[in-house]
Amino acid sequence: MRIRIVDAFTDRPFAGNPAGVLLLNAFPDDAWLQNVALEVNHAETAFAHPLPEGGEADWALRWFTPVTEVAMCGHATLATAHVLATTDAAEGPVRFATRSGVLIATTNDDGSITLDFPTAPLTQVEVPARLAEALGAEPLSAHDTGPNVGDLLVELADEKTVLGLAPDHKALARHSERGIIATARAEDPSQGHDFVSRCFFPRMGIDEDPVTGSAHTALAPYWSERLGRPDLTGLQASPRSGLVRTRLNGDRTLLTGRAVTVIEGELHA
Repeated sequence: MRIRIVDAFTDRPFAGNPAGVLLLNAFPDDAWLQNVALEVNHAETAFAHPLPEGGEADWALRWFTPVTEVAMCGHATLATAHVLATTDAAEGPVRFATRSGVLIATTNDDGSITLDFPTAPLTQVEVPARLAEALGAEPLSAHDTGPNVGDLLVELADEKTVLGLAPDHKALARHSERGIIATARAEDPSQGHDFVSRCFFPRMGIDEDPVTGSAHTALAPYWSERLGRPDLTGLQASPRSGLVRTRLNGDRTLLTGRAVTVIEGELHA
């Protein structure tokens, strides 16, 4: 079967967030899926297969990190939609049946892809004790992001603080179900982004994720409320970096980005 490595939320190779993508006829057993994800060894590997016509979704979709299956993944969904569009495996909007409900991906005329995801419900919580020590910076606030995302979103003083983080990943793993989203307002919006973020998922086997689409379902409502606009652009300032355009639409968040296929080969296992 064909296996592809796709860089998502970027328009150039070797940037954004790489994901493995495999299009299947059906899902093999979970152990095989997990072994393939471990072999690929990127933040996520997506597995998809077509569903019978007439249902609520067109493709079934699952995502695995090198160590576990996750409930939601934006960049690997974008990568899968990119593969379907560029190989003519699907036309028009694609509805994916996932653990987070039906997610829709639409390829736009300019080649970008828009994902329709559920908006994360934000609940302000107390900043956990010793989180500042683990993160290496004092949070201004902390918000739980609900069951689909499962992260703790923390706002920091400024963009420079977010960019300079060098956290203790082992210690961070104690502070949320999935990971930590660290964010701040953009220092200079004329540079093309309204807010910055970095995402740390040591519990999922990913110390720092390059660009996290699912995190932006929480970042979008957080910053849209503070900046007073539904349409924003987020810069995830990892070493690979990537841009996510967000549009808050009530209980749904639209995430738009580009993707590039970097590797295509044959899986023999």
